[in-house]
Parts: sequence; C-alpha cells; structure tokens
Amino acid sequence: MDILAILKELFAGVLYLASPAGLKTLAMFVIAGVLIYLAIKKDYEPALLLPIGFGAILANLPPVIDAATGTAAESALGEHGFLTVLFNAGIANELFPILIFIGVGAMIDFSPLLKDPSMIFFGAAAQFGIFATFLVSLVLIPIVLPATAGDSSLILRLASAIGIIGAADGPTTLYVANHFNLKDYMAPISVAAYSYMSLVPVIQPPVIKALTSRKERMIRMNYNEERASKLALILFPIIVTAVAGIIVPMSAPLVGSLMFGNLIRECGVLERLSKTAQNELANLVTILLGITIGGTMVAENFLRLDTLLIMALGLFAFVFDTAGGVLFAKLLNLFRKTKINPMVGAAGISAFPMSARVIQKIAKEEDPFNFILMQSISANVSGQLGSIVAGGMVITLVSMMLGGIW
Repeated sequence: MDILAILKELFAGVLYLASPAGLKTLAMFVIAGVLIYLAIKKDYEPALLLPIGFGAILANLPPVIDAATGTAAESALGEHGFLTVLFNAGIANELFPILIFIGVGAMIDFSPLLKDPSMIFFGAAAQFGIFATFLVSLVLIPIVLPATAGDSSLILRLASAIGIIGAADGPTTLYVANHFNLKDYMAPISVAAYSYMSLVPVIQPPVIKALTSRKERMIRMNYNEERASKLALILFPIIVTAVAGIIVPMSAPLVGSLMFGNLIRECGVLERLSKTAQNELANLVTILLGITIGGTMVAENFLRLDTLLIMALGLFAFVFDTAGGVLFAKLLNLFRKTKINPMVGAAGISAFPMSARVIQKIAKEEDPFNFILMQSISANVSGQLGSIVAGGMVITLVSMMLGGIW
C-alpha cells in the first residue's frame, strides 16, 4: 500500500465530512451541541437532553470502512451496534417507557389529589391540545408532505403520535409511536416530545401570562397539609389500574406500571424497592432511554421537512394543552364562589413535577406569599394519568378507524 492510500485511509473520516453527506453530519453535530448546551448551561432536563445530544453524536459519526473488504464496518448503529441493541431491547418492545413509569409512579404522591379530587378535571382539560393537534395534523400532513397524500394509514398513525407530544409525556409518546410502527419518524417525534418537556419553564409562562390577568395570578388557595389515609393511598393505584384497564384497555400497560410504582411507594413494606425504583431504576433507564433516542437522530432520517412539521405541530399541541387547562379553570371560576388560580390549570399537562414548579414560581413572582404548589402538584399528577388515558384512547380510536389493522 502506497503512502497516499495510507493517508487516505487514516483521514477517511475527515474527507467524509467534506462530502454532501458529511455536511449533514456536521449539521447534526450542531444540533447535538445545542441539546448538550441546553442541558449543561441552561439546566433544561439535563438527565435527558445530555444523553440525547451525545447519542446523536454517536449516531452520526462517519462510517468506518474495512480496509480489507472496502465495505462499512460495524458501528454504534450497525446490526449489532450497541445503539441498535438498546433500541430493539428497550423501545421497539416498549420496555423503557414501562420501566420509566414504574420509577415515576414511585416518585408521585397522590395525597394532594385525593384530598381535592376536583383537580383531576384539569388533567382532562389539559389534554385538549392532543385531540386538537390530531385534527390539525390530519389536514396539514398530506399538504406539507405530499408523499403521504395517498397513504391514509400513515397519516392517521403519524397524526396520533404528533398529538400526544402536546402532553409533554415522553414515554407515552414513544409508546404510541412504537405501537403504530413509526420507526422512520421516531427521531423527530421523540426529540420533540422530550425537548418540549424540558422546555416547560420557557414555553408555559408566556402562554399563561397571555391568558390571565395579574389579579387572577395572585389568587390564593387554601390547602390542608394533612395527608390522605394510608388505606386510600393503597387502594387508589389498584382501583385506577382496574378502572383504566376496563374502560381504556390500551392504556393498561402504562397506567399499570405507573400505579405499580406508586403502590410500592405507599404500601409501607417495600421501602428498599421504592427507593430503588425512584433512584437506581429511574436513573439507569433515563440514561439508556436518552442515549437510545439520540441514536435515532441519524441525519438522513432527521434533516427532513417532516421533522420541521412534527416539531411545529408538537409545539402547537403543547401550547394548546397549556391553554386548555388555563381556560378551563377560568370557566370554572364563573360558577364558583371560592376561586381557583387559573395557573393551576396549566399544570394539568404531564410534565411532572416541572410544570407544578413553574406555576409556583410565577405565583411567587406576583405575590411572594402565595403558595399554590400543592394544588399545582394535584393537577400535575392528574395530567400524568390523563395523558396516559388519552394515549390509550387515541390508539383505540385510530385502530378502529384503521379497521383493526394495528
């Protein structure tokens, strides 16, 4: 082998970056860098955005060429590459979303919700954006993406996953997208879902302030710190699982895993398992889930027009979910003597507990002595349940529309 061939092989990666495909790779490196920047500098859900950003770098590294055969060698995304193995083992079979919900369930305290069950209506109202975006997506997808115009099945399935993004519930979004076999769209769908979930502190405040007056944001709400009874806290996850599984069977895997995690927390005899679910399990699965999602962000599948459409519609859904909760609270105030702070309605999305914290922060900015965190937490945990049930309903309804194909 002459010296020129040796140099060409040594610098194959550099030469690749100068090609058209390499320029797309550089663009993905920039996008990955932005995600890592938001994670480290802005502290926007670093546990998710940092692994996603790093996974995107791994997924877009120049291909390794085997000098002996001249073909592409095994890489992180090859048939046996570790990112492919993680995707098949954790997302393709829906394992990671299930495990994440066990951890989330172990972190949730349903006591505030049980003491004020009316807050569950905010978890339902804040899902408005899901169904509004689903309908808008049915119209826009064939217009913006003409290649899909003749495929009504793809349009319905894609609209379903895009709508769920508005709940700011990453695991449920992945669950719906995977159920409808949207592997080619998994990268933009998952990135949109988790990015918007991490950007709750940026997106929600302007929407809330645009729909409420300062007087409304200063409304104080009474709260009794006494917890619900232990019997109620134990029966709640069992009853919710049974009822949700009967009414919306497709929601059973996610609702069941969430409630199982919560039962471990509340039963009082599995403290070690509860702490493991809240810490080791949740942290480990979050790392694996994040880097696997990043591994789906291959340039050829991500730098497309449909990515922009999915990101835009996902933002539309998120804004409408927030607005739906606020407007529902304002509607209730027309008939209530004791007023509800309308901001609490915005916490009905699924981004637990970030949304509740954002609401409390805004309340303290208007009135340093206004504490509505527990009411916001109540709406937030009901939103967690609401998004799962909404996801199950979407799967059921769309499956019926597709004639039970899926």
